[in-house]
Amino acid sequence: MKFLYSDSLDFVDPEFDFVADRAAKRRRAHADDDFPHEHLDSPPYDGLLVSRAIVGDARVTGKYSEAQAMRFRREGAREFLRYPLSKYPDSIVMGDNGAFTYRDKKDPPYKVDDTLEFYEDGGFTHGCSIDHLIFDFMEDGAKPSAEAKRRVDITLDNARRFLPASRALGRRFTPVGVIQGWSARSMADCGKALASMGYGYLAVGGLVPLRIEQIERALSTIREALPKRIRLHLLGFGKTEHLGAIKKYGVASFDTTSPLLRAFKDAKRNYYALGKDGDLSYYTAVRIPQAIDNDKLLRSARRGRLDQENLLKLEARALESVRKFASRRMKVEPAVDAVIEYGRYALWDERATDARNEAKLTELRGAYMRTLADRPWERCRCRVCRDAGVEALIFRSSNRNKRRGIHNLHVFYAHLTNDPKKTRK
Repeated sequence: MKFLYSDSLDFVDPEFDFVADRAAKRRRAHADDDFPHEHLDSPPYDGLLVSRAIVGDARVTGKYSEAQAMRFRREGAREFLRYPLSKYPDSIVMGDNGAFTYRDKKDPPYKVDDTLEFYEDGGFTHGCSIDHLIFDFMEDGAKPSAEAKRRVDITLDNARRFLPASRALGRRFTPVGVIQGWSARSMADCGKALASMGYGYLAVGGLVPLRIEQIERALSTIREALPKRIRLHLLGFGKTEHLGAIKKYGVASFDTTSPLLRAFKDAKRNYYALGKDGDLSYYTAVRIPQAIDNDKLLRSARRGRLDQENLLKLEARALESVRKFASRRMKVEPAVDAVIEYGRYALWDERATDARNEAKLTELRGAYMRTLADRPWERCRCRVCRDAGVEALIFRSSNRNKRRGIHNLHVFYAHLTNDPKKTRK
């Protein structure tokens, strides 16, 4: 089962100064930065998925700047993302249309011709037909809404026109039909229709809001309806703890950003670790937000609740204490105490009761004690942990948080490929 990372221009400055908290002098964003496959010793995925909606164009505002989008179309995905086939043989670069971004529109903003033009310009190895997201997931036999049926019709009509037109891109391009539906049976029917058109690779869409039980039900019904030769891809499969549950349905590939995003969007499971048995475990990153750039702290300072000079001293003491602990010049308890003392200001929620805030700090103290006392960065072989050390465990600024996300990709891929040696010393 191949893992594709859904790229969203996630890169880090390899020369970032953690002590000074600043980028390298004369650093050029993107040009001087590292993508995950560049920053690590080996790529932490089998390929990349690039959404047309992320790149952006005149129809949809994406994450790329106008200049970056133009370069992407001019150079192609592999050159822009510095992911050449010569260095990463057998890798996949798949494109899709980002149906979630236009979910509220009556119709997709794209047409078959301009979608194929995007895939051709990008030099994609695989490209998805244009689909329209369906929000319902009902029991089989329940009556669907007229809108759900209309969206399936739009998805199938686009796929019907996309497949023959895609032949102009040559044999190296694999067209991927997208499955949508309002129930397991309707998704299976959509898959059967796509297979009868001639698709050999199908992507299952609309999975993001579904529970794992619903996803399993859909996959089971889809797989029973399709010939074994049909390969399945899961679009946006973020429930990575349940990979074992989906393997039995013959899934060929999936894409997700989950390991990287959890580095800074999950409340507790920010840092991945791999046990001797190959199972994943998680640590909570130590939150030491920047005092100067933190809007909440600045508002409190303006209202006179905080003395900014003392706040900066508490911030510096928290950072220094964690670093001293990492270099074995301080015990774990005083290091965590310094972090919690700063957290009383930096993490205090004025909308909550004092009791609730105190309970939160107590919980964080226990999590931080485990994170620091276990020293997981010392057991990991990836470049992030070798170079950044404990800085990767500090929840603070994009360069730290995305480094931790890149580490998570490394550990997740070792878990997926059943290769614990890749991550443990």
